[in-house]
Amino acid sequence: MTMSPVQKKWDQRYQHSNDPGNPCWLLQNHSYLLPTTGRSLDLACGLGANALFLAAQGLESHAWDCSSVALKKLTLFATRQQFSITTQHREIEQHPPEENSFDIIVVSQFLYRPIMPALIDALLPGGLLFYQTFNQEKLSKKGPSNPDFLLANNELLNLLSPLEVVFYREDRMIGRLDQGLRDFSYFIGRKPF
Repeated sequence: MTMSPVQKKWDQRYQHSNDPGNPCWLLQNHSYLLPTTGRSLDLACGLGANALFLAAQGLESHAWDCSSVALKKLTLFATRQQFSITTQHREIEQHPPEENSFDIIVVSQFLYRPIMPALIDALLPGGLLFYQTFNQEKLSKKGPSNPDFLLANNELLNLLSPLEVVFYREDRMIGRLDQGLRDFSYFIGRKPF
């Protein structure tokens, strides 16, 4: 099988990474919303910090990414912590999650707008989507510069409008720019019953 340019890019990026890092801010600070049981998905998981966190909360944790290097490392991290995480090498753009398959989906630092309807459909009724990614008003050089991978103001609210809004935040370029949560848009939504 031929490796896609995207997979090659991410495999190279993760080749020398040996720490999954921390789960995304949104998940860490709103973990009290998680159910005590259920199926969770860390979509475009990278080294799987969110998947590890979800497993630690007692959820059945799944992690998908296009990088086989990242997934192998995540499997090693999970084994060391005695967590069971089901990893899957998957080109998410071509193969989004199936309908009614997850209680929790977490997406952090990934944006591909055409799969938003599939993400909504993939949630079970009452399921939660945690979505955190870069926006166009980011202050730092961190993250993408290509506008295709940056959210416009309030864009997540529009893209995910079928979900009930549980939490939304964009600090934008307002007020004291040295404070607050800049660079990202944050969304938690629940699929109606």
